[in-house]
Formats: sequence, C-alpha cells, structure tokens
Amino acid sequence: MNVLNNNTIQNNTRSGNYLLTREQSKNLLWPVILIGIAALLIMTAPASAGEQYMAGSPDLSVSLGGTNEFSPGKEVQMSIVIDNSGLNQFKFVKTGIVDRDDLPNTAKFLAVTLEAGETPFIIKTDPQMLGDLAASSTATGTFTVRIPSDTAAGIYYLPVKLNYTYLYSAEQYGTDTVQNYYKTKDEVFLVPVTVKPDARISIVSAKFNEMNAAAEGSIQLEVKNIGQENARKAIITIARNDGSPVIPTEASAYIGDFPSGGVATAVFKATVSESADAQTYPLDVYVKYENNEGDTVSSDIETIGVPVGMKTGFVIVSDSQMVVPGQKTVITVQYKNTGGATAYQAQARVSMVDPFTSNDDTAYLGDLAPGETKEASFLISVDGAATPKQYGIDSEVRFNDAFDNQIVSDPIKMSLTVEKRKGLVEGLMENPLVLGIIAIVIIGIGYFIYRKKQLR
Repeated sequence: MNVLNNNTIQNNTRSGNYLLTREQSKNLLWPVILIGIAALLIMTAPASAGEQYMAGSPDLSVSLGGTNEFSPGKEVQMSIVIDNSGLNQFKFVKTGIVDRDDLPNTAKFLAVTLEAGETPFIIKTDPQMLGDLAASSTATGTFTVRIPSDTAAGIYYLPVKLNYTYLYSAEQYGTDTVQNYYKTKDEVFLVPVTVKPDARISIVSAKFNEMNAAAEGSIQLEVKNIGQENARKAIITIARNDGSPVIPTEASAYIGDFPSGGVATAVFKATVSESADAQTYPLDVYVKYENNEGDTVSSDIETIGVPVGMKTGFVIVSDSQMVVPGQKTVITVQYKNTGGATAYQAQARVSMVDPFTSNDDTAYLGDLAPGETKEASFLISVDGAATPKQYGIDSEVRFNDAFDNQIVSDPIKMSLTVEKRKGLVEGLMENPLVLGIIAIVIIGIGYFIYRKKQLR
C-alpha cells in the first residue's frame, strides 16, 4: 500500500500510474476555462456591420465618339458613348444591416437605340444591349448610318434613347432577408452630327466616238457640280470599273475652279479590249479637288454606261477565183467591212503559199465604212505542176482607227481554184473567137461548094 502526502495525487490509467502535484493540476485547468469563455463569446456575438445607401440613382449622359463631321453619300460607323456619373448619398454603416447586391447608381440592363428623328439619315443597326453600367464607367454602342447623297450641309440632331433599370429602394426583414425594389427608366438625348459640304458630280451629257472592240475611241463628258462646295484645282477623272473592257488611256482632264452649280466639259480617250461584245459597259467618273480646308479629296464615283460596237472585221464576199497551172492570172477580191467602225487607209494583203507566188501581194482599199465593200486585184502566178483543186490562202487587212492607231484584222481565208490544164482542141473550142472564126470558115466552105454546083 502506497502512502500519499498532501502534495501528491495518484492517477490510474490504462497505460500505468503517474503522479501530479496540486500545482501542476491548477496549471492545466486555466487553459480549458479560457477556451470555453472564447467559444461562448463567439456564439453570443452580434452580426458584423453592413452598408446601406439611403439615396442615389444613375446619372447618364450621351456623346458621339470620334468625329461628328461626315460627308453626304457615305455609310459611316457612329459610336454612341454613354457615361454614368451617378452618386450614392447618405451611406449608413451599422451592425445588423445586410449588404445589398446592387447599388442605386448602377444602370442595369442598359439598352441604347439610335433613331433618325427628323433627319434624312438611314439607321441600319437595331437597338443594342450594353449590360450593367456602374458609376464612373462608360459603355459604347456602334451603329451603321447611311447619309444620303442629297443631304444638305448643316447640323442635324439624332435622338438616342436609353432604357435601363436601377435599385430604387430596399427593405430588410430580420437579420438575413432583404427585398429590393427596382424602377425602369427611359431617357432621350440628342446627339449633334455635322454634314460637311462637298462637291458632287452629275453627268449632263456623254458623247462616244469610235468606241469599238479592239480599237481606241473618245469620250466627251459634260459634268455638273451639284454639291454645295466650290471645288478648287479640280480634275475630272475616268477610271476602269472592275473588269470592264473599257480601259482609259487619257484618263484625266484639269478644269481648275469648279463652283457649285458649275458645268465643265472634258474629252478622254479609252481603248476597248479585243474580246468585248457589242453592248454597254460601265465606266467610273469622279472629280478630285481641293476643298475649303485645303485638303485634296475626291467626290463620290458616278458610273456611266459606254456603248461599245463590234470589232472591226472583214470578210471576202467574192466567189472563188479560177487559175490555171503555169499561168499568171489577175484575181479580183471583194472585201466587206463587217465591224462597227470605219477602217481608215485600209490595205489588203495576201500571203502566198506553194503552188502560188506573187510579186504584187498588196492592194490599197482606202477608207471602208461599216458595211461597205471594196475591190482589190492581185497578180498570181501558179506553178505548172499545181494539182487541180481548191486552195485556201490567208489574207488580211491593215488599217488605222480614228486616232491613227494601226490595226491588223484577223486572217481571212481566200479561195483559189486551180483548173485542169486543157489541150489545144479543148482550148480552141472554149474560145468564143475561135468558135466564131470556125463557124465563118465552115459557112464559107459550104457557100463555095454550093456555088460550084450551081455553075455546073
């Protein structure tokens, strides 16, 4: 039996016995008490402090981003910038208040609409949703706007409509429930847009000369400035329209001052590609000028139609020419102009091939108007061993167009027929003179025989 004094305590455990002094027991008891008190304080502590705004709302303004000056006849992108400068007033911070999810000065579900109002503008973009717009923030909506070409210069006001929702008030129930009350608001703002004066052209008249496929022609234009700006140092220019076969060769004409309402005349040259058909093709016209601000600008393009005639061509309308082996023969060939323009100073030429030769293979035709036919003569030598049959040889026509550009026609097939060489009797029998002489001789012989019988 163990005897304990007053300063010792005996503890029994499963692992064995150990002894603690009374002082050691007191040291272990105080931490347990402190932990219990802390837990009790946490359980009984009030809710943390919250924030509540007693007044405030969005304060929106609208402006046009970038430039607000545009030219008529353009399709532009207008950026509508919305700024929120709303403030929250009288914020309360108090325990037991539940924080709100939304602030009164936030514009929620913001939608923006750009309208034409009383302007001639055409708005091509539908209303846009921009989402929530917090205070001290901006949002931008971009709209496609068409400004008609006949819009007068001046300042126009476009209505901008805003629709949004904001937190109007909130009521708290108990310590954990809040009911929010929202209001929807519509606002309209007017955005100023300036339409600048400009020079615009209208084609008063157009004259076309010798505009045919594979040739060069001229275009005379009478142009009017129907814009509101007086153009300085103006240059009227024609330009090819995409893949059009009408290709300018002298494309610019300087006309100087070109006041509003003024009319100017200019002459240009253009070629037409060889593959062009007889129809009307587009050609672009515009004026480059110096505006009132000293900048060099170009007017809108005016597209005109250019009537193109057929390519100048030729055909041989005469029959196949007959030639005899071993002889020289003058052949006569008729050429017809089947194109749409006059061929000036035309010359016909034949290209001799075996069994034909010629020292005179070119003949002058002169000017051939469309549909006109002219005749050319060539001296042809035929080889004596030529096979009797029909031959085709190439011919061509060289000519000048209206601007003295030399052009060579496509090859034209000319037909030559080599006849079989005839014997002496065949040759005499086919000769009318010989036949006449023979007939006279026969008649003479018959008359002589008849007279001789009468005398007997």
